[in-house]
Amino acid sequence: MKNRKIIHYLHEKNQSKFGRIIIITGARQTGKTTLIKKSFPDYSYLSIEDPVSRSTYLNLTAQQWANLYPYALLDEIQKEPALIESIKATYDQFTEPRYVLLGSSQLLLMEKVRESLAGRCTIIEIYPLTLPELQTQSWDEEISESLFQKLLKNVENEYFPSFLLDKSRSKKIEAYTHYLKYGGFPAISENDSTEDEKFDWLQNYVRTYLERDIRDLASFRDLEPFIKLQQYLALNTGNLVNASAISKLLGISVKTVQRYINYFEISYQAIILPSWTGNPNKRLVKSPKVHYMDQGVVQAVLHKRGGMTGREYESAIIAEMYKQAKNIQSLAQLSFLRTQDNKEVDLLLEFPDYFYAFEIKMANKVHKGDAKHLFGLEKILNKPVRKAFVISNDEETKHFDNNIIAVNAAMFLG
Repeated sequence: MKNRKIIHYLHEKNQSKFGRIIIITGARQTGKTTLIKKSFPDYSYLSIEDPVSRSTYLNLTAQQWANLYPYALLDEIQKEPALIESIKATYDQFTEPRYVLLGSSQLLLMEKVRESLAGRCTIIEIYPLTLPELQTQSWDEEISESLFQKLLKNVENEYFPSFLLDKSRSKKIEAYTHYLKYGGFPAISENDSTEDEKFDWLQNYVRTYLERDIRDLASFRDLEPFIKLQQYLALNTGNLVNASAISKLLGISVKTVQRYINYFEISYQAIILPSWTGNPNKRLVKSPKVHYMDQGVVQAVLHKRGGMTGREYESAIIAEMYKQAKNIQSLAQLSFLRTQDNKEVDLLLEFPDYFYAFEIKMANKVHKGDAKHLFGLEKILNKPVRKAFVISNDEETKHFDNNIIAVNAAMFLG
C-alpha cells in the first residue's frame, strides 16, 4: 500500500475548528475510501451506495445523527444529496459531531455543497499517485518531497551535476517508468499483477467511467458523441482546445463540445490549462490546452500499449506537476504561454511576485537551443522569472545561464 502526502493535511484540517465537515472528492479509483478509512479509523463508515441503508439514513433526525453517528465517513454522498441537508442540520445544532463526505462526481456533489454547506466545510481533492508516493511501500513509509515541491516551498535546491549521483536514482527511475507506462492509479501501482492485468484494469476503468460517472453527470441516451470526443482529446492531449474546430470535425455543436470538455475536467479526467494573457500589449494565444490527467487512461482510450508521443509526454509531466502542487496546497497559478509568432512556454507557475517557467522535452539529450523560448520572457511577462527549467530525460544537469537550468524529469519530480 502506498502512503499519501495528503494525510497530514487531512489530519491538520480535521483538528481545526474549520474541519468539522470535510468534503473529499476526486476521480473514481484514486483511493479515496482507503485513504479516509486509514486516516479516520475511529469514524463510522457509511456507504451511501447501498439503497437499503441509504433510506435508513434519510430518516434520521439531527439529534439521532448526533447520538448514533457523531463521527462518520459518508461514502458516495452524491448518490443521495439530500443527506447533505441532514449533515448541515446536525452541524448547526450540535458542536461536537464531525463528518467526512466522499464523492467521485464533483458536479453533483459540489452543486449541493454550494447550496447547503458554504462556509461550513473544507474541500480536499484526491488525485492519482504522484512519483514520490509511488516510491513508498507502506502507509508508514515517509514520503520524500520532490525537488519540484521544495522549489514551490522556496527551499533552495541542490541539483546534482548528473542524475547518476542521486542515491535514490533506482527508486525514482522505477516509479517514473511505471508512471509513464501505467499512470498513477493505486490499484495497479504494485508489482503483484502482470502487464496484461494492468492494461485490462485500465480498459475496465475507462468503461466504468463512461457507464457510471458520465451517466451520473448527464442523462445521455447516446454516449457515442462523448466517446468520440474522449478519443479526440486523448489523441490531442497537450494541444490547444478549439471548440469550433472540434465541432466541425466530430459533427457536434460547439455548446455540446464545451459542455463535454467541462465534464472531462470536473470528473478529474483532464486538466484544462489556461493560456497566460496578462500582457495586453502582446499578441497572445487565448485558447486553453488540454492535458489528460493520467497516461494509463490515455493508452486505454486509444487501445495502445507503451510508446509515447511528445505531446503525451508533456501532458504526463504537467499532470504530475499539477498533482504535486495540489498535494502541498501550493498557491501557484498554472498556465502556459504562446504568442502569435509561436514563442511557447509549456508551463508557467505564477506567484504574487514572480514566475517559474518550464519547457518539457522527451529527449535523452538537450541543448541550449531547447531552452530558446525561456530566454527573454521578461519582455512578455509582467513579473520577473525567478528560475526557468528544461525538464527532460537527459541524465546530465546543464546550466544555460544563471537563471535557466536543464534537469532530469525523474530526478526533479521523483
